Amino acid sequence: MSVTRFLAGFAIGAALGAVAGVLLAPQSGEETREKLSQMASDLADKTDETVQDIKRKADNLISDAQEKSEEIMGKLQDMLNKDKKEEQEA
Repeated sequence: MSVTRFLAGFAIGAALGAVAGVLLAPQSGEETREKLSQMASDLADKTDETVQDIKRKADNLISDAQEKSEEIMGKLQDMLNKDKKEEQEA
C-alpha cells in the first residue's frame, strides 16, 4: 500500500469520524453548521499542508537522484577513459 493511499484513507476516516461526532452531538443546527464549516476549513488547510510537504519531499528525492546519477555517470566516464588510456599505452 502506498503512502499516498494510506494518508488519503486516514484523512477520509478522520473527517468522517469528526462529522459523525458533530452530527450526533446535542446542539442547535446553526452551531452544527458552524462546526462543520470550521472542520471543512481545517481539513482543507491540513490537506494543503500535507500536499505541499509531499511535493517538497518528492522534489528532494528527485534532486538527490539526479545528483547520484551525475556522480555515477562521472565515475563511469572516468573508468572508460582509464580503460582507453591503458589500451593506447599497450
